[in-house]
Amino acid sequence: MLQINYIKDNLERTIAGLKKKHFKDAELVVQQALDVDSQRKDIQVRLDNTLAQANGLAKEIGGLMKAGQKEEAEKLKAQTAELKEVSKDLEAALKKAEDTLQEILVTLPNLPHESVPEGRTAEDNLEVEKGGTVPELSADALPHWDLIKKYDIIDFELGNKVSGAGFPFYKGKGAKIQRALINFFLNEAEKAGYFEVQPPIVINAASGFGTGQLPDKEGQMYHATADDLYLIPTAEVPVTNMYRDVILSENELPKKNVAYTPCFRREAGSWGAHVRGLNRLHQFDKVEIVQITTPEKSYDALEEMLNHVRGLLEKLQLPYRILKLCGGDMSFTSALTYDFEVYSAAQQRWLEVSSVSNFETYQANRLKLRYKVDGKSQLLHTLNGSALALPRILAAILENNQSPSGIKVPEVLQAFCGFDKID
Repeated sequence: MLQINYIKDNLERTIAGLKKKHFKDAELVVQQALDVDSQRKDIQVRLDNTLAQANGLAKEIGGLMKAGQKEEAEKLKAQTAELKEVSKDLEAALKKAEDTLQEILVTLPNLPHESVPEGRTAEDNLEVEKGGTVPELSADALPHWDLIKKYDIIDFELGNKVSGAGFPFYKGKGAKIQRALINFFLNEAEKAGYFEVQPPIVINAASGFGTGQLPDKEGQMYHATADDLYLIPTAEVPVTNMYRDVILSENELPKKNVAYTPCFRREAGSWGAHVRGLNRLHQFDKVEIVQITTPEKSYDALEEMLNHVRGLLEKLQLPYRILKLCGGDMSFTSALTYDFEVYSAAQQRWLEVSSVSNFETYQANRLKLRYKVDGKSQLLHTLNGSALALPRILAAILENNQSPSGIKVPEVLQAFCGFDKID
């Protein structure tokens, strides 16, 4: 969440940043926030003056009572009672103004970093790097949704029977390669200095608000209404919320955590090849890395996270590209996001497998996540990234490594899954 003082001190940058993210009526909404904040300040001053006046009269009353001037004291008591009623009204007005300001501020997305390119859709994202080699497949190469049937490793029909569309069963070598990928990703994160946690996969509304999923993405999450709990869309949410309402010392930083969880998203589509098979699911597995660090070190941390994800894809020998997202394609909470995509050779298209983002102080302000600097509390920066999301990684592995004799398992996974080929 943006801070009102920052908005006031950086008005032009705020409006320009909101426009880069294609936030509607940026000037109008910002002005509303400034007007409400001005009203809030005015009410606070009046309340402070009223309470000071009442306190002054209370002291006078004490003196008059000691001096035996009871009649004068009673007059002042009547004035004090009036001031108390006024203060109650002012306190209610102050609460209303504070709530209104909060309601406006939570509608404002994070401001994009100055390096974020202009643009409205994914077509405007900037490709910054390519790596790996795209395999040359035979003319009869199969897309992964046909390969999984051929080798009986993933069953969408059974998942649809038991749960619904977008909830597949992984079977035999399909299940084992899933487990291999998860263990490989976790082991690599541990080598990179991340501390593993296994968080809950349901969160409360406060946690969803803290990382910005609520109220922005409420319709995209599965909601257990009886308990008012949400199935997590990513491990980012519970892992970052470990530090909600926490003040860290500088020598505790950076915090680096990694978690594997299943993830749940309601927005999975049901049409076309772009959402077919493993391309888009309602439930999928993901390993997430999260960092919390000081503002001056957060972009070095972002670069470190990019290097980590790049290294995973190189070890899996998957062709990849890195995109810097434009203002219109970024998430509500992000200041700068890089997407990693792998090339799925049988589909002949790029598939997103990771987003790595710096949220600067946006989440930390909602979380009240701070650290001490010279005795003063300051907001920290939060970052996270997929390292990695499994379904599209598996789709690319299956398609890119197919041959007439079976599907070769990447060498780095063989020790984890116990076989070198799916046949």
